[in-house]
Amino acid sequence: MNIPVKALCVAMCMTLSGISLGAQTLTIATVNNSDMIRMQKLAKTFESEHPDIKLNWVVLEENVLRQRLTTDIATQGGQFDVLTIGMYEAALWGAKGWLEPMNELPASYAIEDVFPSVRDGLSVKGTLYALPFYAESSMTYYRTDLFKEAGLTMPEHPTWEQIAEFAKTLNKPEKEQYGICLRGKAGWGENMALISTVANAYGARWFDEKWQPEFTGPEWKNALNFYVNTMKASGPPGATSNGFNENLALFNSGKCAIWVDASVAGSFVTDPTQSKVADKVGFTFAPHAVTDKGSAWLYSWALAIPTTSKAKDAAKTFSTWATSREYGALVAEKDGIANVPPGTRASTYSDAYLKAAPFAKVTLESLKAAKPNDPTLKPVPYVGIQLVTIPEFQAVGTQVGKLFSAALIGQMTVDQALAAAQQTTEREMKRAGYPK
Repeated sequence: MNIPVKALCVAMCMTLSGISLGAQTLTIATVNNSDMIRMQKLAKTFESEHPDIKLNWVVLEENVLRQRLTTDIATQGGQFDVLTIGMYEAALWGAKGWLEPMNELPASYAIEDVFPSVRDGLSVKGTLYALPFYAESSMTYYRTDLFKEAGLTMPEHPTWEQIAEFAKTLNKPEKEQYGICLRGKAGWGENMALISTVANAYGARWFDEKWQPEFTGPEWKNALNFYVNTMKASGPPGATSNGFNENLALFNSGKCAIWVDASVAGSFVTDPTQSKVADKVGFTFAPHAVTDKGSAWLYSWALAIPTTSKAKDAAKTFSTWATSREYGALVAEKDGIANVPPGTRASTYSDAYLKAAPFAKVTLESLKAAKPNDPTLKPVPYVGIQLVTIPEFQAVGTQVGKLFSAALIGQMTVDQALAAAQQTTEREMKRAGYPK
């Protein structure tokens, strides 16, 4: 059969045009931490394996990411196909029907390998709404060389008072060596994540059983006074600008003797390409005070698909790939086994991983001990350790975070900050119709 050259050209052009039109672009919104930046780099492998899917990245600072995603999903804006969210958003947005259920996953994904606490935290009534990229608790990082020089010994389960004493001893601002680095940047997921666990350790709670805030009680007063006094005595200057990334940079540059923060930082502080103190870091559990209930948080950065996405199948293909065992193997191959995203899968915690990752044992035990459904010494009506899983918390938590940040730099006293936190939280909860 002879086909005219012109007709053949037309047919081929139409076919090629069809291929071009078939390619989909996924817009992925994610946070600017090291694990996510690594995911962006390694996603070139995904694109080579899926030439019909192109990835467009929007990488944002944590507070900005949360604001952008909340606005977009609440207005059904449809700007993004894959969202990097946490357990807070997964629970609330899943319940509202704003996220695609993550069901019918391929058998190779091995969903049963994901820790039950992580699956439960990303589910609503048994339906999974986000796939966990990594999960974290909080832990204590400390400089083993500085402790040895000062003749100090870090207990396996330190109290906050012990941490404060160690910090005071090791604080040498004239050498740009600060005793302790803790989050001071205002935000419900920034300073309030840390301060809420301090408060839990002192026996405090955000709300009593009738949804009344408790900021003017002795427990919150003890916790916030401890935090402010410790940071003023032994913390770095400009602490109200410091969130996770800023404190990580300070610790890795050798300027912090002690840092209490997310367990996910373990692979960063031991990476000699990132950290000047990679071979001088010790790891132990997050500090406690009158109780250890709620003294270490539970959180997961996870990938979710909004119902407004026009490329849901491609978005699910990518989300499944980026949270799979195969992705973990790719990280191990390219960047070393200690850098595999932690906290989500039982299979990650092999003998080889435990040997390569000195922080892994503390992370694993902390994740197992975290109980978001029973987070505080006294009973509470809410779920969440370092947050309260209600829609109002995003606004209330950020407002309270601003007040506590102001107390840290002396713009108001601790008592004034607590009184203002009580007033603003009572007002917002009443406006929202609590108790419900």
